[in-house]
This record gives sequence, structure tokens and C-alpha cells, in this order.
Amino acid sequence: MDVSQIAKSTQEQAVAAWVDYLNQLRLNELLAKLAAQDINLEQALAELQKMKDAIAAVIETNRGGTKGAHGFIAEAAEVGIRNARSLINGLDAVCKWINDNGSTDIIRNDTEIQQKFVQAGGHFGLEAIKAHFVKYPDFLQKGGKYQIPKDFYDELQRILSLSQEEAAKESASTYRLWKWVQAFFKENPNISMDAIEPSVNTYSAVQTGKIKETVKEEEERIKAEDKRRRKEAYEASKPTLREGVKTAGISAAMEGGMAFCLGVWKKRKQGKHLAEFTAEDWNEIGIDTTKGTLQGGIRGGVIYTMTNFTATPAAVANALVTASFGVAAQAYQLQQGNITADDFIVNSEVLCLDVSVSAVASIFGQTLIPVPVLGAIIGNMAGM
Repeated sequence: MDVSQIAKSTQEQAVAAWVDYLNQLRLNELLAKLAAQDINLEQALAELQKMKDAIAAVIETNRGGTKGAHGFIAEAAEVGIRNARSLINGLDAVCKWINDNGSTDIIRNDTEIQQKFVQAGGHFGLEAIKAHFVKYPDFLQKGGKYQIPKDFYDELQRILSLSQEEAAKESASTYRLWKWVQAFFKENPNISMDAIEPSVNTYSAVQTGKIKETVKEEEERIKAEDKRRRKEAYEASKPTLREGVKTAGISAAMEGGMAFCLGVWKKRKQGKHLAEFTAEDWNEIGIDTTKGTLQGGIRGGVIYTMTNFTATPAAVANALVTASFGVAAQAYQLQQGNITADDFIVNSEVLCLDVSVSAVASIFGQTLIPVPVLGAIIGNMAGM
């Protein structure tokens, strides 16, 4: 086996090793994402458990009494659910329950939040917001936010979106509520909808008789989000047509470049200088380069497909491609009458032996020298 054959064999196994490395990178990324998601799920469920313990303490001690317990439950649920939803997505917990009966119930990042889960009066808790603002007039100036139940907020937004004619046409009760809301914001210009936000929970969801169901539903939602993220990571790790085409293109460029270099090297070995190359010489080199480019594209595509969709090592996939090209070439020579049947068999056996040694040597080289691509190249050169 001459130097050119060793060089070509090494280049072919380099392509195979490179494809294998690309596959391993995707697998490593998947494993890293799944390991990180294990931590995300553990932390999210731990946050929900912490929330459940806090809620249980409120109910057991009857904190706030019959009419006020749901307010403390709402605060604990807001913090626990928002933090769990952040944690399951790999983000930091953003909420902290102050729990001191002061001007602030929750701090989310740097934003102070005062919750008002008040149904009395049927005015979305706006009276309670006004009372808090009168007591703490600088609360909004410091960037604070008032929070009301999600269903209250949605209905308040809907009422505000109605024109006077639409509100009057809907019903008498809607019109009375529309006028009250319009008057409230007109009489309290310092309190606007920008200062109010929805909770993650509705009013009914945080009642003592409903909170267990709410928590259970949130746990299921967190687990469903965990499964979705895992599936998303798995889908992202799958081989793609785009990557396969890119692999085939790079393989084609590498093999075509190798064919060009070997063609020039062979002519130079015959004693010719570049300036002495004839049109026939360049034509011969061009044909070899085109052939190498085509074979390289096929090689890259086949190796990428076999390593990703069958249990075939990259080195073996490359050997199969090389053997296929070689045996096909020998079959063509036999058909043209250039070789005998015995020559065909012997040449094919030698060819298959060569590619088998190349495959095994590359695998051993990559195992003994666990450096991507380099181990396979050294193993192949030693084997050849």
C-alpha cells in the first residue's frame, strides 16, 4: 500500500470520525439538558411542597379567620406557583413571601406587591386598594404593584373596554358597575390599571375548600411542562436533513480536495513541475477531483444516515461505503473485460480486507486515544 492510498484511507476515516463526533455532540447536549431538567423538576416540586406546608399552617391555625384565611393562602400560592413555574424552566425563583402584615405581601425581583383578594362589594377589590393607598401613599411611587385575582382582573379589563352604550345595552347591572369603575379611576387618578396586575390564581382557587385541588392541578401542570421540555430536548437532538446535507457537502469538499491534491502529487512524482502540466494532465486531475467530490458527498450522507438511523459505528459505515465503491469499480472492469472473474474475486477480497483493517484500526485508535477525530486518524494510519 503506497502513501497515496494511506492518505486517502485516512481522509475517509477522518470524515467518518468527524460525523461520529457531530453525533456525539448532539447526544452529549441531550444528556446535559436531561440532567439539568432533573434538577429543575426536583426544585420545582420542592417549591410546591414548601407552598403546601405554608398553606397547611394557615388552615390549621385558622389564620385570618373564616373571612381572611384565603388572603394568606393566596399569598403563599402566588409565591409557590410562580417560583415553581420559573424553576421548571431552568430560571431562578423570583418571588419571596414577606408574611409580616406590612405594606408589602410579596417581593417579585425588586417589585413590591400588595395582594387584594376581596370579593365584598363586587368591585374587584378596588376599595381595598384605595384603603391601602391612603395608608401607604408612597407605595406606588416606589414602583409597587397591586394584585387582584385573575378572574377579577379579566372582568375589570372587559368592563373598562366597553363604551357607555355597550355597557348600557348589555344589562342594568353591567351599566351600574361600568359607571362605578369609571368614577373610581376618575376620583383616584393616582391609581390606574398600570398599577394593577392579575394573580396566577382566581378568587375561588385559593379558598380553603378548593386550594388542595388547585395545588394538585399545578403539580400536574409542572410535570406536564417537565415532559414537554424533555421531549423538546429530545426532538432537538435528532438528526436533521439540514445537518445531513451540510455533512455531505463538507465530506464532498474534503474528498474532492484530497483527490485534487493526490492527482497533483502523482504528476509531480513523475517529475513534472506545475508549469509543465498539460491540458490532458489537468483534465485527468479534474475528472479525479469530480469523482472524489461525488463519492465524498455520497460517503458523508450515507455515514450520517447509517450512524443515526441504524446501530452502525461510523468507521464501519465508512468501510461499507468504501467497499461498495471499490467492488462496483471492479464489477465495471469485469463487465468491460479488463479483468477476469478470478481477478474480480481476489481484488474484491483484498479491498474488503483493507477497509476492514481500516475500520477496526480506527475504532481501536479512537478508543485508545479519546481525542475526537485524531484518535481515529492515528489508528487508521497505524493499521494501514
